[in-house]
Amino acid sequence: MSVGSEPDGLDRDDLAGVVDLFAWLTREELSRAFSELAFKQRTTLDADAIDEAIDVAVAEYALVPAPPDAVSVGGGERDVDGPAGDGRDDEPLAVGPAAFPSLPDGAADLPHILDLPDRAVDRAVLSEAVRERLSTDAVAAITEDDTARLEVLADVTYDIETWAPVDAAPIRERIVAELETE
Repeated sequence: MSVGSEPDGLDRDDLAGVVDLFAWLTREELSRAFSELAFKQRTTLDADAIDEAIDVAVAEYALVPAPPDAVSVGGGERDVDGPAGDGRDDEPLAVGPAAFPSLPDGAADLPHILDLPDRAVDRAVLSEAVRERLSTDAVAAITEDDTARLEVLADVTYDIETWAPVDAAPIRERIVAELETE
């Protein structure tokens, strides 16, 4: 995919591929990465389109918010009170269970362009946080009677089990039971 070529924004798997290059990125860093790619390709990319694409990727579990204790920089713990503060732009994102990471053109140069320190993700901590989020999202979708969201979440229950050693069967059973009653 060429950055900025899709009318609705960016491909979620391209977003995940760029995050995967670094282990995790904040929203701000991911946005900067795609702005750099657009510049490199002599095109423009609207910051709102990038933000919207990130929101979609998070909603679809291609990217997942990582709790502070799941991410580290240079082998140490992440400074959660770092210079960017504790806002949404500073939220660390990691590759999620529904992603099939791919790299957009020019992405291989991003580690040199962004010059970020080595990073790591504790998959055990991350997978437990994702399982908890999935459970919470399922309850919310059931409460809101959101069939479309429940269908997405049902798929994610399978994805998460292949992505990490997580048992999502109880969540899936609750979702399927709800879908069958509709």
